[in-house]
Amino acid sequence: MLQTTSPAEARIPHPDGVTAEEFRAALARLAAGVVLVTAHDPEEGPRGEDVGMTATAFLSVSLEPPLVMVSVRNDSRMEDLLDRQPLWAVSLLSESQRHIAGRFAMKGRVSDRLLFEDIPWERGGVSGAPLVRGSLAVLECRTEQRVAAGDHTLYIGRVLGASTPSSESSPLMYFRGRYRQLS
Repeated sequence: MLQTTSPAEARIPHPDGVTAEEFRAALARLAAGVVLVTAHDPEEGPRGEDVGMTATAFLSVSLEPPLVMVSVRNDSRMEDLLDRQPLWAVSLLSESQRHIAGRFAMKGRVSDRLLFEDIPWERGGVSGAPLVRGSLAVLECRTEQRVAAGDHTLYIGRVLGASTPSSESSPLMYFRGRYRQLS
């Protein structure tokens, strides 16, 4: 007898696979490092504006050439900016920078100008983007490729500059819907 579906396929609850709730619950158990992705928008105002976004979907892609990838929600301010501005930066946040991660994870904010106001940062020499002082590492990147992926766009960037200004702290982690410290 010819079987047209496997036993695993027979368990799929609906045509799209798992529900959003099931998917979210499963992946909440994947611990991820927390980064702040930043870029400078030269077209916003007379001096431009800095934009930031907290991300946990960030990873190394290649050593030769040095490539990283970040996943950005479609129709977000960061997606709009990265579609126009190929230069951006990533600050790998330490456990003491939880407040920065929370601040830039807020939805529906009008401007990022106030969010940067009391955070120690410096402008990247290559990207022009804010680099958070006290981060475990900072990377300055140029978009090499964009990949549409469902409700997000994956930005693959060539690392143009990297430094490790702080090695004293542990990384900030995200696990089960909360920021955590590595024990």
